[in-house]
Amino acid sequence: MNCPTCGTSNPNAQEFCGHCGAALHPPNSGDDAPTGMAARPPDALESGTTFAGRYQVIEELGRGGMGRVYKVIDKEVQAKVALKLIRPEIAADQATIDRFRRELTTARGISHKNICRMFDLGRSGDAYFLTMEYVPGEDLKSMIAMSGQLGVGTAISIAKQVCDGLSEAHRLGVVHRDLKPQNIQIDRGGNAHIMDFGIARSVVAKGVTDRGVAIGTPQYMSPEQAEAKEVDARSDVYALGVVLYEMLTGRVPFDADTPLAVAMKQKLEAPKDPREWNPGIPADLAALILKCLEKDTERRYQAAAEVHADLVRSEQGLPTQAKVVPQPRPSTSKPITVQFTVRQLVVPAVVVVVLVAAAFGAWRFLAPKATGVTPPSGKPTLAVLYFENISRDPALEAWRTGLPVLLETGLSQSRLLTVVPSERVYSILKKLNLADAKRYSAEDLAGVAREGNAQYLLTGTVMKAGQSTIITTRLLMAATGEVIRSKKLECATEQEILSEVDGLTKEIKTDLNLSSEEIAADASQPLGKILTSSPEALKFYSEARRFHLDTAYRDAIPVYERAIEADPRFAMAYRGLAACYGNIGEYAKEKALSAKAL
Repeated sequence: MNCPTCGTSNPNAQEFCGHCGAALHPPNSGDDAPTGMAARPPDALESGTTFAGRYQVIEELGRGGMGRVYKVIDKEVQAKVALKLIRPEIAADQATIDRFRRELTTARGISHKNICRMFDLGRSGDAYFLTMEYVPGEDLKSMIAMSGQLGVGTAISIAKQVCDGLSEAHRLGVVHRDLKPQNIQIDRGGNAHIMDFGIARSVVAKGVTDRGVAIGTPQYMSPEQAEAKEVDARSDVYALGVVLYEMLTGRVPFDADTPLAVAMKQKLEAPKDPREWNPGIPADLAALILKCLEKDTERRYQAAAEVHADLVRSEQGLPTQAKVVPQPRPSTSKPITVQFTVRQLVVPAVVVVVLVAAAFGAWRFLAPKATGVTPPSGKPTLAVLYFENISRDPALEAWRTGLPVLLETGLSQSRLLTVVPSERVYSILKKLNLADAKRYSAEDLAGVAREGNAQYLLTGTVMKAGQSTIITTRLLMAATGEVIRSKKLECATEQEILSEVDGLTKEIKTDLNLSSEEIAADASQPLGKILTSSPEALKFYSEARRFHLDTAYRDAIPVYERAIEADPRFAMAYRGLAACYGNIGEYAKEKALSAKAL
């Protein structure tokens, strides 16, 4: 049946249009109305469609026991929100929906910077959904998965913010009941936002016990919750202890093959001291975690505010360089963009430089991947590898891949050496199963050099020391693994990293036995002119490149767009975005973006 509103073709049995949400069968249609079983409400939404006549679906953000979460645009107010489509089997229980409605009324009253705001419970046909604040960033579970373990300072900082949010909710009489890393979103400024308040209490899993069991994740449930007893704020304190344990050790205190086995461990087993997994955890912080995990609620912290106070005391005992205070990233793109634009107006020659550099970079970006790189006679050949994030700070992950982008771009300008293209390096790393490696062995390095026909390799590390970022680079002789030279940089700001890398490219040429006369004649343009002067834009660009090189073009597109938002003059970001649209068949967009890049 074609939708009477938008004309989209839909299955005959469907009652509502899958594109715009309009009713397909007119009301009061009498005997002519379709009979039989009602259509099952949707359990998934497609990107690009409009749901409930109002929400344009951008992408799926995640899924869980409740249903799937999507980033959507609310066309009524032209704003991005998160929409959770409730699973049909849950939505079919009217008693559950009624509880949702009552709980949401209370949850909507919570207003705190560390809590994601709940908006509304909506309905489209037989499908129910929740709308809530959209927080761009990473969930804590993903951060832990990427890093293995978080630094002590980072973990304490996040836990303090979670305590602040819990304290406000508990003050209003709302208990979360399903606190876990997946429900803690970390925004781009390092701020924690607790999600899904007021939901877990409403949902019961049928067939487990007569009383029902609150849906949650067994690994984070308190003993009283696992037994389906009444819970209070102390259950959230227990879950917070599990989250802290996982942040610092990379594992949960209790795990097993089945939910029931996990629940039994929560009830009966004592957790291991987290220092057995991570000796770097201070003794007082380990004691704090174990107090959160007490089986007896009376021996546990009685309030999140008490946990916060002890976290502050533990933080004060840390070395200065280990303390982490999340601060919103400075939005440098606007002032930088203004300065850059003025320079272009005053010195038109810069336009030519940028145009040529962008065209050269675009040509390299789209060039077919070679099966090998044969070094031209007399020219040293160099491959730049991903850096190692030795402090495992999630905030540095972007620099792990971003620094190689900078170095490769700077060195590729030289007429005196051959740099293995980043596309080729990435394909080699994938071939050798090293694309996500945190560090490289001597055998790994030899394999990369062999596959890329590289005489030299450039590797490095990045770490956080207080508010400074320390970068170490190593130039290696590929045949022997000999370190030709190691260079250490300490940058107080992210902006300083860009300028330091400019100077580093000149030193690398010196280390490759190029004469001072040759280097002087081989002038390179500053990286800020070829790529971007915005560290934030560069981070998004390097992340988008990883998706792009993995042929995940639809994932790369929104990240390229973020790079452009940070620096609207970022030519190579436009070029990468254009290539992605071309690869998914949207050629009109590819053409327009290519022209914009030039």
